[in-house]
Amino acid sequence: MTNFNWYIDGSIILLYLAGTITAGLWVRKYVRKVDDFLVAGRSVNLYLGIASLSATEFGIATCMANAELGYKYGFAGITPGIALAAAMFIIGWTGFCIKPLREQKVITLPELFENKFGEKVRWASGVVIVLGGLLNMGVFLRQAGDYLAIVCGFDPIYLELIMTAILIGIAIYTILGGMLSVLVTDYIQFVVMSIGLIAVVGLLIFTFGWNEMIDSSERLIGEGAFNPFFNGEYGVDRILLDLFLAFASVLTWQTMISRVLAAKDSTTGQKIYKGTSPFFLVRFSLPALLGIAALHYFGSEGIAVDNEILAMPNLLALVIPVGLIGILVAAMLAADMSTNSSYLIAWSSVIYNDIMRPIHKGLWSDKKGLLWNRILIGFIGIFLLLYGLWYPMKGDLWVYLQVTGTIYLASMSVILIAACYWKKANNWGAIAAIVTGCIIPVGFLILQQVEATQEQMAAIGPYKIGVATYLMTALAMWLGSIAKHYLSK
Repeated sequence: MTNFNWYIDGSIILLYLAGTITAGLWVRKYVRKVDDFLVAGRSVNLYLGIASLSATEFGIATCMANAELGYKYGFAGITPGIALAAAMFIIGWTGFCIKPLREQKVITLPELFENKFGEKVRWASGVVIVLGGLLNMGVFLRQAGDYLAIVCGFDPIYLELIMTAILIGIAIYTILGGMLSVLVTDYIQFVVMSIGLIAVVGLLIFTFGWNEMIDSSERLIGEGAFNPFFNGEYGVDRILLDLFLAFASVLTWQTMISRVLAAKDSTTGQKIYKGTSPFFLVRFSLPALLGIAALHYFGSEGIAVDNEILAMPNLLALVIPVGLIGILVAAMLAADMSTNSSYLIAWSSVIYNDIMRPIHKGLWSDKKGLLWNRILIGFIGIFLLLYGLWYPMKGDLWVYLQVTGTIYLASMSVILIAACYWKKANNWGAIAAIVTGCIIPVGFLILQQVEATQEQMAAIGPYKIGVATYLMTALAMWLGSIAKHYLSK
């Protein structure tokens, strides 16, 4: 059951998609070199950088994950957003790591690591980044398909077709225009997304009542709905993981630092981070409020929701009126197109620039380099489509995103800090950090799917695994570097 009207709401969406794709294709003529394709010629100014970064890190999967946190944990579900906003502001304010990173004029993190640790570390870093990034992004299409099927009233049997259509639309302008297309469409999507989300959240608060939503959260969740430290299901270990992940993401997540690397200079890059930090809090708060509204609606009606992550789209399908629901779907598609296009560019840039480095040795022409980047985006798209259909989601979506992100965030953040500020850091420590940071979360994901070990993994939990990964990776970096230092004497 949905209020979506194909004539009115469908027309709004079609007009938006036509305008966005046209804008993305229009800038294709400005793409002449690999640098234009991957980092927009390093010409991004402050306001475009803020709009692009804000839009990029908010897709349908992110919205559903954050809404699920609001539905399950109430206002305490905003905790990761507070951590991310604080981390982004602090790093932007101090220039910690991102200032020397931008001044090196690299395209990716592994390119920087080669200068201090050698070619092997660069290649291994590229492999880990792509592994963690693709596993993290692998569930995006499935979540987008589920969302659109519920809100628009599609029959679930067409879910695969919806996912394929979304991917094709995103791939067209990303393959042709690269980062320039992403930046132009990001700006449009930032505006549409902001209008749609604010309007819907405002309508729900007006309809249900702010005090009533607060009362429902307290009645259904308890004191933990307002304080994560008093929430038995959230806990200190999860808060620690939120903090580790926040700082590691801001320092090393490729789609975030790509805006710093594409900025006109390091000062602009720092200002982009500082200016974007409030939006990172908003990107958690608004979807969490949608989840809290769903908790109020279904909880007050005594309706049991089988799959908590689908509570928010089910609420929107029932409550949002014709016209506004079209704007909302357009806003969500805007967010999803922005996120997926940026991620496709991010992972293809690492594959081409770092993993394929031994093949092209930086000697290929710009024409050949552009061709291979576009081919890589096509193959990544195929992988994402197949993985999205295959992988069975277990537990919170946000937890899955944290664990898969940690596959590379733990090691890359430790290596980046060491590369910038520790003179004794060397390739032994870097390799030890990469192996440690990868094995622990990947092992957890595999053992979580094996029937014989599911209970043990559930007892340990993903939060302790995540925290342990960051700590053990830092220890591995230190031990490996110290070992080489003393053994080489």
